[in-house]
Amino acid sequence: MSFAVWLTGLSGSGKSSLAKELAGQLHARGIEAAVLESDVLRTQVTPFARYDEAERDMFYEVLADLGASIVERGRPVIFDATANRRAYRERGRSRIARFAEVYVSTPLEVCVARDTKGLYRAAREGKATTVPGVQAAYEAPLSPELVISGSRSTPQEAVAEIMALLERRGWVRK
Repeated sequence: MSFAVWLTGLSGSGKSSLAKELAGQLHARGIEAAVLESDVLRTQVTPFARYDEAERDMFYEVLADLGASIVERGRPVIFDATANRRAYRERGRSRIARFAEVYVSTPLEVCVARDTKGLYRAAREGKATTVPGVQAAYEAPLSPELVISGSRSTPQEAVAEIMALLERRGWVRK
């Protein structure tokens, strides 16, 4: 039984740590999920990324289609992607029947302090002009299946909540 979990939140919110932990927990139960990391896939789809709206529209459409294709073939998918507009995540929801949106809610100041990719520094220095949460809007989910605190929960605690959601829905056995 395949499904998709879309981890969304600002850069530095903890999505990648959760994706890795969730994939590990699923693996421990014999479930091999595909992790679609937007940072990695973007280098292949748009090697000279501009991060403008048209490019983001195209990229997230490709990402949603790729995830849907993998789920259709029987493999669960974990999306590790900011997807700053709700419409991007809705593309995934509209294409995948068993879909759960997990909002990794982390205050901007915590994300800026983490700044694992240097995006916020680049925004501050004027080298990046479309960083979600700074110059570009981040549209938080209106009705996510789950909200995780990226600043108060450990990855293990957060993934326990995600696994409980998957179990309640019958997508993963206890």
